[in-house]
This record gives sequence, C-alpha cells and structure tokens, in this order.
Amino acid sequence: MGYKVVVVGATGNVGREMLNILAEREFPVDEIAVLASRKSLGTEVSFGDKTLKTKDLDTFDFTGWDMALFAVGSDATKIYAPKAAAAGCVVIDNSSLYRYDPDVPLIVPEVNADAILGYAKKNIIANPNCSTAQMVVALKPLHDRAKIKRVVVSTYQSVSGAGKEGMDELWEQTKAVYNPVTEVPPKKFTKQIAFNVIPHIDVFLDDGSTKEEWKMVAETKKILDPKIKLNATCVRVPVFVGHSEAINIEFEEPLDWQEAQDILREAPGIMLVDKREPGGYVTPIESVGEYATYISRVRQDPTVDNGITLWCVSDNLRKGAALNAVQIAETLGNRVLKKG
Repeated sequence: MGYKVVVVGATGNVGREMLNILAEREFPVDEIAVLASRKSLGTEVSFGDKTLKTKDLDTFDFTGWDMALFAVGSDATKIYAPKAAAAGCVVIDNSSLYRYDPDVPLIVPEVNADAILGYAKKNIIANPNCSTAQMVVALKPLHDRAKIKRVVVSTYQSVSGAGKEGMDELWEQTKAVYNPVTEVPPKKFTKQIAFNVIPHIDVFLDDGSTKEEWKMVAETKKILDPKIKLNATCVRVPVFVGHSEAINIEFEEPLDWQEAQDILREAPGIMLVDKREPGGYVTPIESVGEYATYISRVRQDPTVDNGITLWCVSDNLRKGAALNAVQIAETLGNRVLKKG
C-alpha cells in the first residue's frame, strides 16, 4: 500500500525535479496529483513513464491525500499550505515561509531526522535553503566528533537558485557577449551575470549582510546546533546548476584532516572525492543530476588551533530542494505514516 501524493508547483524547475526523484527512488505512490496556477493549467509534466496534466491549485481539495510537496513561492504557500494541512495532508514546504517557525520542524534527514516528529503541531515540515542543506550534511558528522565552534563559509551559487528567469538571463547574456549587436541588460540580477560574479543574493539587511547569508546562520542553528557561530558570504556565479561552498570550520576539540576525511567518507549522503592532484576534486558541473553532496580539498587550517577547511558541491535543484523534500517524505512515511 502506497501514498496519495500531491506536487504543488509541478511545472517549475523544482517541481519537475521532485517528480523525477519520486520516480527514480520508486517512492510508493498509489495516486499522484500535479498542481499549478491557472496560467499553467493543463501543462503536461512527466512522472516516470507517465505524462500528467496539471490541475488547478486554487480549487483542489486536499482531503484524503497523505502528503503534499510544495514547490511554490512563499506568497502562494501562505494561502494553500494551511488549507492542505487543515485537510489532514502533511505539507513538505520548499519555500522560506515556515523555516523559522518554532512549531515547524526544519529537516535534513541525514542530520536531524528525529525532529520530524514535531510535524504534528501544524502538519507542516519545512525544507531548508539550498545552500544550508548541503553544508549541514557536511558539518553534521564532524560536529558529532569534535563539536563545531565557528564556521566561515563562502558560497558560489548557480543561477538555477534564482529559477528559470535566472537561467534564461545567463544564457541570453552569454550569447550576447559574442554578438555585439545584441544587448541583454540585467533584470533578474542586479548586474550582468555572464562572465561575472555577484556578491549579492536576496535583500540587504541593516547589518550589511544579505538575507541569504542570514538564512544560512539561522537555519544551521535550528537544524544542527544553536551554539554554532557562523558567518557567510553568498555569491551568485555564472553556473547553470550546482552550488559550491568553501567552508572553514573551527572545532572545540582537535581533529586532523586525515580523520576528517575518514569521517566524511563514511557519512550518509556524502561522497568524498579528494585527491591532492590536478582534477582530484569535484566541480558543480559534475554534481548535476546526482544525489550526493561532494566533499573535496579537506585540509588543515594552520591559523587556528582546531581548524579544517573543505570544499562542498551539490546539485542545488536536488539536495538543495527536490531531493531533500523527497527524503523528508520517505522519512515521514517510514517513521510516522507507515503505509509503504
């Protein structure tokens, strides 16, 4: 016996990826509904070897459905997620709306699966920000061993994190570089993204940080440990898919790089690719379509007593969004609903 599953926002990048991953991982689905806004009504999407037509989110009745994976923005989620939850359908939300709600668990299954039991307060589970998700997968096993005091992270985030508009803008601007007659001014981003990097994701806050950077701090504390101090600089780079992060970690206890490698090699959700030679590391293009969070460049930081630096890469549409949501659904099924 399987589950009745709804995918909300099924025509977007993340919604389509959710459908792909549900099929790839053979999630036990008895019935599936794909929802979209009225402007996308009737659009066809793929689910395994099936082709499904989207239904109207505005009129859909969530009664009798087991879980709904939401891949729409906060505005739409604010309207429809409470309706689904009130109808008895557990919401797994990819937006930022509920991430900081103390009554809503924020889950990365490799890190804090036990916290999923808190879903019952609102019938909602939150999916973290893409840059946070891959980072905490890397931090968790090291934190268990040596207790993290402080993290300094610089992200190199692909344009797919800004949706289809971001990907289109990079594509059009790249073509325009080779065609001087054509000019493609920035719309989605604040400056030209082609052949450039932009140290600005989301809005600026009063302290000079951006909201994306604040999210990494707040979410890491909620998911992993409120005592961890974290400073982030988030940068948009001209890469279509795949987020990269340079992570510097200071521990309370000694930890050498060889032991860190051994720990990461055995950790769930991680693939260690770390050869100290040209090409002996993973780049974002190699992570596309993969489930793993890749770790490379593990080395000692000689500037602090107990410091490690590493390189972390993942497909942001997968682990940063769709895969993590499906893993939450799997955890919910295995630990709570227990139908599959």
